[in-house]
Amino acid sequence: MDLAASPRPATWPVGHLDVDQLAKDGWSPEPFHQFVVKVHSRCNLACDYCYMYESADQSWRSQPKVMSEQTFATACRQIAEHARRHRVPEVGFVFHGGEPLLVGARRLDRFATIATETIGPVASLRMGMQTNGVLFDEDIARTCAAHGIRVAVSVDGAGGAHDRHRRFRDGAGSYRSVVAGIERLSSEPFRHLYAGLLCTIDLANDPVETYESLVGLRPPIVDFLLPHGNWTQPPPGRVAGGPPVYADWLIRIFDRWYRAPELETRVRLFEDIMGMLLGRDRSSESIGLGPVRVAVIETDGSIEQVDTLKTAFAGATKVVTSGRNPLDSALRTPEIVVRQIGAKALCDTCLDCPAHRICGAGNYTHRYAHTTGFLNPSVYCPDLFHLIAHITAQLNCDLSHPA
Repeated sequence: MDLAASPRPATWPVGHLDVDQLAKDGWSPEPFHQFVVKVHSRCNLACDYCYMYESADQSWRSQPKVMSEQTFATACRQIAEHARRHRVPEVGFVFHGGEPLLVGARRLDRFATIATETIGPVASLRMGMQTNGVLFDEDIARTCAAHGIRVAVSVDGAGGAHDRHRRFRDGAGSYRSVVAGIERLSSEPFRHLYAGLLCTIDLANDPVETYESLVGLRPPIVDFLLPHGNWTQPPPGRVAGGPPVYADWLIRIFDRWYRAPELETRVRLFEDIMGMLLGRDRSSESIGLGPVRVAVIETDGSIEQVDTLKTAFAGATKVVTSGRNPLDSALRTPEIVVRQIGAKALCDTCLDCPAHRICGAGNYTHRYAHTTGFLNPSVYCPDLFHLIAHITAQLNCDLSHPA
């Protein structure tokens, strides 16, 4: 299908999805369980693929650099009220940015205290952080330990593989600084805070070498992320009608990981696919049909969708909210609802595919096209299909010939 050419963004699901009719048919929204809180809107790196700063949406320029304590406290009250009203038993709270560690240890300590005192009495609170790791020094580590903040770090492989894209503003590579932070995080007494690593796939890097370099950093789990792109702005190397180059890259890692004599680390994407193939209710934002229950809170306190949507078009993350608690009203907006209705949000091409219950059309961000909005297969459709087929074949072989 030719989805690349169109003069302006399409709006689907806005103006097309009938939320009232869904409710009449028995659907009801699932409350938010995870909150990505943007405590800082700037970054100390200048990664050339960053969805925040290098995308069509440049709204970061008008955001406050740092979330004020008043805005943070208000956001925590809204989260607590939302959890109480909807009886959410456990709240995931992620310090995010930009680069969240730019707030410094003292402000981070204050923010974590406010979150604990406000949300803690209402629901079990799990605090986490996504960081580039450069500023993860002793003071930050002790602050995270004091509040039980688990930390995930972005790293794209070893040395030059990482530094190809993840650089400082002066062009210098960030790898050594990142690894210093990871080494502190992965060692005692902070090892229990180590949540894992995020690695954005670069086809120029050898997949097995990339995997082994990450294993060397002793992560409990690794997330391999497909570069953000869509039908209008395809990701690097993803050519319409071309070979499934991203599947080929990931399959080499899967074979190395799966055939290892012992588990070296968990790999979320592989585990999610295997779990769903075996009948488990395992899905993430990247795969599967499970409801997405994530809200983003910007530094000005506004509620948005997941921020990777900034790669689609300017304003793609925005939702219109009203009332005393914007989190509650956001649950009825088409942009949020469409992420919670499973197969009803898929196009006919996906529904006709035998892998759609596992794939789920992939990451919502990767479905966008000017012509049809988000009612499309993933731009990574061939890759997802081939990866799922490969893992399916491996599991079928093992189940047919048990050791």
